[in-house]
Amino acid sequence: MLRLSKKKGGARALRPIVLGVLLALPVWLAAQQSQQTPSQPAPGTPPLEKKGGEYKITLEVNLVVLHATVLDKRDRVVNDLKESDFKVYEDGTPQKLAVFSHADVPVTMGIVIDDSGSMREKRASVNAAALAFVKTSNPQDQVFVVNFNDVYYLDTPGDFASGIEDLRSALEKIDSRGGTALYDAVYASLDHLKLGNRDKKVILVITDGEDNASRYTFAELIAHAQKSSAVIYTIGLLGEEQHGLFKLHGSDAAKKLKQLAEVTGGQTFLPRTLDEVESTCVGIAHDIRNQYTLAYYPSNVKKDGSYRAVRVEAYSSGKHDRLTVRTRAGYFAPKDQTAAVASGQ
Repeated sequence: MLRLSKKKGGARALRPIVLGVLLALPVWLAAQQSQQTPSQPAPGTPPLEKKGGEYKITLEVNLVVLHATVLDKRDRVVNDLKESDFKVYEDGTPQKLAVFSHADVPVTMGIVIDDSGSMREKRASVNAAALAFVKTSNPQDQVFVVNFNDVYYLDTPGDFASGIEDLRSALEKIDSRGGTALYDAVYASLDHLKLGNRDKKVILVITDGEDNASRYTFAELIAHAQKSSAVIYTIGLLGEEQHGLFKLHGSDAAKKLKQLAEVTGGQTFLPRTLDEVESTCVGIAHDIRNQYTLAYYPSNVKKDGSYRAVRVEAYSSGKHDRLTVRTRAGYFAPKDQTAAVASGQ
């Protein structure tokens, strides 16, 4: 089991991270903040419970929750869609939506930043960008910071920061040295997200190089990310700067960052210069705050632990124009533990 370590007075106090798979989460629907209203639950599904001006879905392990960003042909965010404008497929089979919402709901979020030796001259710009990212996000977000080189540390006091000063202090704990344990840091951060109680989970990763110090492989990280409900955004400052520009956009590191983001419904950004990092972070925060929440009870009710591919289509209201939808590519179905024990698995 990987653990997030915490730097405190030079000592490393280990904090265990809860492992487990949360394939379905209750969804808080801030219906009063949106022009959309929750759809009526399908027969046999639990009702929406109103609490504190918001709506909450009673926890059901079979509920599949998707957070989707919709873009037009010019890559502009589309914010005026209705439930009828979406089609959801699981393994090619159409699914009936049980929940639909378009609201800015708070998230549990990890900011995971490379602190290897090559990042020393970049950290001031990266820290400013990370702070701009948080300031642009929902004020009710739960946020933690993980800095990593050949090891990784949880640098926010407690499980999450209590305010902007905690975050600023965490980002300033720079110890730029050593290698890059990127996979381990993201793996442990995915687990740490589960300590939060916000329904959306997000990780922002900023790195400048290839992993060279992790215990976990990239394949193991991808599998872990697919079992999580988190959306991962990655920013790659790749290669040696030549005349102020980063050059390795087609590198293996860039391809892996892109794959990690895409399987979770996130996105990869490869800024040409350090000056672009702050605007990139602000753009990501805007993306998170303008997503649609779609949820359904899968027609395939087998609890076999299999991977289910998910596809979401969206069309302009009143038109037949196909839009681009970015969401996670699939999920692992729950597994019937009783049957697994009986079969000796």
